[in-house]
Amino acid sequence: MVTTGAWWGVLPAAGVLLGVALAAAALAGLLDPAGGSTLARRAGRPVWETARLLRQRRRGVVAADTLLWRLGLAGPLVVALLMVVVVPLGDRVAADLPVGVVWFNAMDVLLWAAVWLAGWGSNSAYGLVGGYRFLAQALGYELPLMFALTAPAVAAGSLRIADVVAAQRELWFVVWMPVAFLVFLGAVLAFSMSGPFAYPDGRDVAGGVLTEPSGVDRLILLAGRYALLAAGAATAVALFLGGGSGPLLPAWLWSLVKTLAVVAALVALRGRVPVLRADRVMRVAWLGALPATLAQVLAVAMLAVGRG
Repeated sequence: MVTTGAWWGVLPAAGVLLGVALAAAALAGLLDPAGGSTLARRAGRPVWETARLLRQRRRGVVAADTLLWRLGLAGPLVVALLMVVVVPLGDRVAADLPVGVVWFNAMDVLLWAAVWLAGWGSNSAYGLVGGYRFLAQALGYELPLMFALTAPAVAAGSLRIADVVAAQRELWFVVWMPVAFLVFLGAVLAFSMSGPFAYPDGRDVAGGVLTEPSGVDRLILLAGRYALLAAGAATAVALFLGGGSGPLLPAWLWSLVKTLAVVAALVALRGRVPVLRADRVMRVAWLGALPATLAQVLAVAMLAVGRG
């Protein structure tokens, strides 16, 4: 049974989230051949980059809307934390909401505003283009993501994530809803602007939403992107991979191990797939992923009714 314990609250959840995000950044540096000549230097790249950005002075931008810009830059990190508070770590959860699945999707929509503000508030043409690119990309992945979230909720008969985890005691949902699982992972890459979905910060627009941020501002935005990747991986574990179920190890440790494994898979994948333009994302999402996910939900619903 999942409970809200005194030792497990928002601050511990934030610590775990940032720890997994740092591990993701270290793995990304390890897999990047441009990060250095030795493996140790590559793995330590996030540390050196953090130190460099903390020392770097913030660049001034003419006529920037500083308040909205800073809100947008901090938005991804805040959204990632809000996503993960409803996700159980073993048998503990910071906020055991009865509509946790809906909450996760609502936080993803809140992310749209944050990324757009990060582009618009800088008063930079490149940043604004990057913000609009993210909105266009989000229009492509959002509907498939919604139905990918619906499938495990239908199977469990509940929108509470802890109930979804409990419903997988006999069989993980990934076994009989693989389409929803893969679509969900694709959406995680998309809302974290990673891999084939890095279009909003493309080099053809000088970095897009990353064009103007510098110093601490840039560090917060980059940390937010890795935190979103970690939050999405943790949610995938809870919805499709049985949460903390597993032999020998404590439930919380199984949740953490599975989350790190999903993060590692996503980080390893993102450098091997070319970046897609937003119009191509929409085409693939609406003509391929959406019908496939709808068929998955229909199949899950029929099985759930048959078992009932």
